[in-house]
Amino acid sequence: MGVPLSYSFRNLWTRRLTTILTALGMALVVFVFSAMLMLAEGLQKTLVETGSSDNVVIIRKGSATEVQSGVDRYQASVVETLPEIAIGKDGNPLLAKESVVIISLQRRVTKQENYITIRGIGKSSLALRPQIKLVEGRPPRLGTSELITARSVAERFEGSGLGETLRFGLREWKVVGVFDAGNTGFNSEVWGDAEQLMQTFRRNAYSSVIFKLRDPNQFDAVKRLIENDPRLTLEAKRENRYYAEQSEMMATFLRILGTSLTIIFSIGAIIGAMITMYAAVSTRTAEIGTLRALGFKRLSILTAFLLEALLLGGMGGCTGLFFASFLRFLSVSTMNFQTFSELAFDFRLSFDIVWKALAFSLMMGFVGGVWPAVRAARMNIVESLRAT
Repeated sequence: MGVPLSYSFRNLWTRRLTTILTALGMALVVFVFSAMLMLAEGLQKTLVETGSSDNVVIIRKGSATEVQSGVDRYQASVVETLPEIAIGKDGNPLLAKESVVIISLQRRVTKQENYITIRGIGKSSLALRPQIKLVEGRPPRLGTSELITARSVAERFEGSGLGETLRFGLREWKVVGVFDAGNTGFNSEVWGDAEQLMQTFRRNAYSSVIFKLRDPNQFDAVKRLIENDPRLTLEAKRENRYYAEQSEMMATFLRILGTSLTIIFSIGAIIGAMITMYAAVSTRTAEIGTLRALGFKRLSILTAFLLEALLLGGMGGCTGLFFASFLRFLSVSTMNFQTFSELAFDFRLSFDIVWKALAFSLMMGFVGGVWPAVRAARMNIVESLRAT
């Protein structure tokens, strides 16, 4: 004969103050755990969505990022002749030779200096990134000191708004447009003419060559062709894979940090649950004896008390997830460990995070309740009834 489920709910309600306090302790742990996972998920999603599987990024062999790469003009011209490159509406190859540099800009409010990516673009760069939408102004004219800035950069950094002027490389650069790149890494960049940027920073090589494939299934063949060409010291990556690799180090760090903090906090939550359940056993000694006298088996008592502990964990988990879900409306910025420039992204809540957080909260409830439940189940009937 099993103890009714309503018995566990009723006992939690009777001790509602300690129930709420214990559940809130677990909710705090779940909130921290979920927040760190959402942060890592947001970072990865932002960088993965930056690239397209149809586009190919060409960088120097051994380079982890465009900032570290160098593709000289001769090698770029060799890549430009590949027949697998898609042709745009204007009859020209959908290919862009780009240059990437990092500069320091000052925040509007705090006046703090942060590193921002400046991308030198070609005439096909915008066509290669259809997710980029110009929301204010116009595109920059190639061959001039004109820039367009991402909306998040324009809002947060001095001199980067429409009509304002940025000063770097001993030159003044006019901001003629603002673009929205959605939840992608491009939303933390400033774009201008590649040739002008290379002259300003005295560079003779591009950072990368980007092109779109006629047929995405030709990537493996193109990769072999480029990497086996004795004239070239380059490697090819799908654009989405290139940006996904940039997120791995930072996302791993966030997950390790989140797990470490969660383990530390969870010890306190488990101890709190254990104290709550031991107190419940102590105050209900006679009640447990009565249940045993009525014919309820030890396993039923054990199950009832474990169920209470799991309900505590479940309530804490749901509460923590509820408050963590509001983080989706926040945007944060941090330094990308790969490029050392600022990257803005949002918290992301996924089904994977939800089930992990709930499973973790139930585990805390189980660990905190298992020994008190065993103690309750092992009580002697006679000794328990004497406690009345």
